[in-house]
Amino acid sequence: MTRLTRSDLRGKVQTVLGPIEPEKLGRTLMHEHVLCDIRPPSTRTENDLGPEITLENVWQINHGHGVARAGRKYMLDLESVAVREVEMMKREGGDAIVELTCGGLSPDPKGLARIAAGTGVTIVMGCGYYVNDYQDPRNHGRTVDDFTREIVDQVQVGAWGTEVRAGMIGEIGCQSPWTDLEKRVMTAALIAQKETGASINVHPGRHEDQPQEVADFVVANGGDPTRVVISHIDRTVFDVERLLKLADTGVTIEFDLFGQEASYYGLSDIDMPNDATRLKLIRALIERGHLERVVISHDICYRTRLTTFGGHGYGHIFRNVVPMMRLRGYADAEIDMILVGNPRRLLTFM
Repeated sequence: MTRLTRSDLRGKVQTVLGPIEPEKLGRTLMHEHVLCDIRPPSTRTENDLGPEITLENVWQINHGHGVARAGRKYMLDLESVAVREVEMMKREGGDAIVELTCGGLSPDPKGLARIAAGTGVTIVMGCGYYVNDYQDPRNHGRTVDDFTREIVDQVQVGAWGTEVRAGMIGEIGCQSPWTDLEKRVMTAALIAQKETGASINVHPGRHEDQPQEVADFVVANGGDPTRVVISHIDRTVFDVERLLKLADTGVTIEFDLFGQEASYYGLSDIDMPNDATRLKLIRALIERGHLERVVISHDICYRTRLTTFGGHGYGHIFRNVVPMMRLRGYADAEIDMILVGNPRRLLTFM
């Protein structure tokens, strides 16, 4: 397989169908999953996936009570459904998706390439590894250099045994407390970032101070915080002071759970914000001078968040949130920076 050099990619955005000029990248969702399997690895051999998802049970499946097994919820493996959902996003005004299904989540590069070709939507693929418990047990014995070489190859040669190349590193998984394996993968991602010119997306642990720990780790290990995106801020950081301190490091703040309007969050004992609260926190960042450090998305990784199964779908931000932003006093230039300018900067190789 042909290796692209850093010079080949510099100034380009690398999609699953090949490099494009940054100017061709329109309104972009910076953190989604189109094809993935986020079931805990220990459950993937179970034959009983529970009931089919219907209008009668989708609320209870989402809320985590009343349905004994809900394995189907965690599987985005229906390519025909994915095509239809991505096409709906395009009709709502979306142009591009950053798809961050990485190691441990059953990435499908060729499937993403087929969906991009069939829909005309730009798809940028991630690479690297998710959190500790989703990784292959063999990874525990691997070195930083070994992980580095793999991530560089995923960007420059092809990922997961294919010729489809990644255009972003991540989502690199962390948890709290941060494990040694995860720190090795993060260190490798920082080295690979320097070698390739790609940006990094980080999945932080669920402790409110872990995003700052990641940002400090990036700086301490010679990384460039301006090329690092910290995901899932809207389930992790809830006070403005902590949020502003994190943004002051130079990392990009990602609010990527738009569409999750309920306070219930089954993975941690928190009260989730709604979309209006997310927009208030983003306004606080803008007032601090951090407009160029904000991106947004939905992080769809459950079937129940697709319109086919009663959810909001990939079009929610364009259909519902952008009009809300205008009603809340966001200028068109601010909206364009969040949806076009910032993604373009981050996805352009340096």
